[in-house]
Amino acid sequence: MIGYILQGMIWTVVITLSSFAIGAVIGVAVAGARTAPFLIVRGIGRVWVEIIRSVPPLVWLFVVFFGLAEVGLRLTPLQAAILTFGIIASVYLGEIYRGGLATLDRGQIEAARALGLGSFDLLAKIIAPQIFRTVSPSMVTYGMGLMKDSALASTIGVVEMTFRASQQAQTTGQGLAAFAIVGAAYLLLSIPLGVLARRADTKSRLKYVVN
Repeated sequence: MIGYILQGMIWTVVITLSSFAIGAVIGVAVAGARTAPFLIVRGIGRVWVEIIRSVPPLVWLFVVFFGLAEVGLRLTPLQAAILTFGIIASVYLGEIYRGGLATLDRGQIEAARALGLGSFDLLAKIIAPQIFRTVSPSMVTYGMGLMKDSALASTIGVVEMTFRASQQAQTTGQGLAAFAIVGAAYLLLSIPLGVLARRADTKSRLKYVVN
């Protein structure tokens, strides 16, 4: 039983990493829209964030998997899960980025522009490194939550750990043992991420310690 259930761990990891990567990239656009100088762009960004956050992930999962199929776009359960969680992650990570931007000293941006730095160099050398140090603990914490949410993918047929545990529970009647294995597996995956989050937070704080 243990081996069968843990074989689904690879899909849990695939969904988590793929969705996080998609969210991390699209989240930049979300943060850009939320902090744009134009009111209409900020409004669109805010509406998008509120729409995505107001609907439970499970509902979005069904909308993407079943809804897109009705208009001719058929996705595999794995593709639908990655796309759904990627879109949701983009909103949450975008808000995390926006919080990081709020802590950035605007004087540094003005000084960089005065020195003739272009937009790309300004983003790559000034803005991004500082924001990453600030938001990395929150990003890791969100990644832990995303990993746990990935269990919802079992509802549309992704054969990850929860799906396999459910099969074993129905076949053998040993539901407690099956889901205890799943719980232990998530714990083992979460502990390293928790340690990473604490270390990232500690390093972030040390960067701003004044001696």
